[in-house]
Amino acid sequence: MKTDAPSLGPLLHDAARLIRRRFEQHTADLGLTSAQWRLLIHVLREERVTQARLAERLEIEPISVSRLLDRMEQAGWIAREACPQDRRVRQVVATQAALDIKASLYRSADEVYGEAMAGLDPGLRQTLIDTLITLNNNLSDAIAAGSKDPS
Repeated sequence: MKTDAPSLGPLLHDAARLIRRRFEQHTADLGLTSAQWRLLIHVLREERVTQARLAERLEIEPISVSRLLDRMEQAGWIAREACPQDRRVRQVVATQAALDIKASLYRSADEVYGEAMAGLDPGLRQTLIDTLITLNNNLSDAIAAGSKDPS
């Protein structure tokens, strides 16, 4: 039976898309595209990360990550270095330029999240976050188990 009630999937997708667009507006002066700042956030969080791991985290093909990294390296945001444990593996690290804007990126994120949750009392905000954590954990567990059973 078809209903007019909004469903979870489209709501989550739209919220994520709108958050990305708003964050792009906040960071436009840095000259970073949406894909670039998303990648940079992962590099800043993990400090040293392989291209394969970035492709997995961003859910894009490794060749696309490579091209993105080429542009970011040319712009001075990241560097590629040999892995100390395995010289065949290249790891991505943040440059000083990226480290210099880290606080600004996080401030922008806080502002965008504040805008997104405007009008929600603190208890409801925490409930939303807790609910999304549970949703993500449930789906991660199901993916790891290869399960198709929702119970």
